[in-house]
Amino acid sequence: MPTDRAALGAFLRSRRDRLTPARAGMAAFPGPRRVPGLRKEELAVLAGLSPD
Repeated sequence: MPTDRAALGAFLRSRRDRLTPARAGMAAFPGPRRVPGLRKEELAVLAGLSPD
């Protein structure tokens, strides 16, 4: 089932890349962004989870 996991990962990354902190209604974490979209820490905050 590795292909299923890869497909799921690609799908989730594509959705996270489309969302900005401003569109999610939160302040962006400090520092430069190397890729578009939410950082995993910002996504965790929105989901109410620990990023670790």
